Formats: sequence, C-alpha cells, structure tokens
Amino acid sequence: MGAVPRTLRIAPSLLSADFADLADAIARAEAGGADAFHLDVMDGHFVPNISFGPALVSAVRRRTRRPLDVHLMIERPDRYAKAFVDAGGDTLAFHLEAGVDVAETVRTVRGLGARVGVAIRPETPFERLVPLLDRLDEIMVMSVHPGFSGQEFLPEALPKLRAARTALDALGSPADIVIDGGITTASATEAAAAGATFFVCGNSVFGGGSVEANLREIRSAVDQGAHRALR
Repeated sequence: MGAVPRTLRIAPSLLSADFADLADAIARAEAGGADAFHLDVMDGHFVPNISFGPALVSAVRRRTRRPLDVHLMIERPDRYAKAFVDAGGDTLAFHLEAGVDVAETVRTVRGLGARVGVAIRPETPFERLVPLLDRLDEIMVMSVHPGFSGQEFLPEALPKLRAARTALDALGSPADIVIDGGITTASATEAAAAGATFFVCGNSVFGGGSVEANLREIRSAVDQGAHRALR
C-alpha cells in the first residue's frame, strides 16, 4: 500500500528523572518539546528491578496533558491493565514474552479505551510480531535488555526497525515504531534512518545539563535521521 506519513515523537523516560522533583522534570521536558512521557513499570518478576505502579502514573497525569506511554515490564499485564488506564495511561505496551494470551490482552487493552502496543526484547525476532501488526497502535523494539536504565544502545535493533517499517508500510498502518533504550543523539539518528517514529530517551535527557537543550539536540538528531531515510 506504500508508506504512510510519519509523525516523529520524543518521549522522555521518567524513570531517569529525579523522583524528588518530578514536577520540575516534567515541566522542563515540556519546555524542551517533549511530545509524550514514557513510564517504565517493573514488577521484580518479569524483570529483576522494581519501579512504580498506578499511583505514580496518576501523579504524572495530574502534572501534564501530554500522552502517557506506559511500558508494562510485568507478568500478567492483562490483570493490571485497567488500573493503569484508570490512572491516566494513554498507551499500554506489554511484552510479547510476558507469557499471556497476546491477542486476548490486546483486546483487553483496546476494550479499556487505550492505545495498545507490544514490546519485544533484544533477543526476540521481529517475525513473532508480524501476525499482530494489523491490531497494534505501537510496536516497541527494545534496544537494551529491559529492567535497568543507563545501558548502551544495541545496534542489532536496527534491522528490526527496518523490518517493522517495511511491514507497516505494506499494510498502510500508521502504528508507531518505538525504539526504547540507549537513545543518544547518535543512536537517535540511526534509529530514525531505520524507520523508528517514537523515541524513548532517559539518561540523555535527565542525566546532566539542561533538559531543554538535551531534548532539542535529540530532536535535531531525529530529524537528521528521518531526512536520511526519505532520500
């Protein structure tokens, strides 16, 4: 069917922000042009770390009207989907590897009125997502191993982004292709050139210096990569 128009969005990951001054981090990110916010939910089972639950999502919702992209790195995402939608999550992305009935969980999330995404770990082949593509609003390609922030970008994610871009264009689907993990100005350019449209960035935004300036630099890098992809 051919390529569909791409909307490029940047979503700071609040897991990397200062939780003692989260309201200020959100305000600075908005001033820097953040299009959405990414919230990493970890349960200590699906991944070894524990982060936060619906209460923090609700607190963030009260501080911003930007879309909230909730990444459920948890077992039984179907069980907790309603709580996160009620807390203000606009998109819920759960893992293909979470051990649930994926098609049924997609229906559950969509039935709650949220956008739905499926994430894959670095070791999971993109081909496992193909039967689901026409039912998803978001495909999340992990470019680090889920569970901890601060990891370096894994370049083996790039072929998955290219495969996702080709498959979605063939369907005429406007679904977001999310790249999550180790996003810097350099990796943002490469990911955008490979077809990503939604860029989750944590330490590169909140790890030092001006949040606003950091976001502007990532935006420039994304634009450069997207321009390369369209040449």
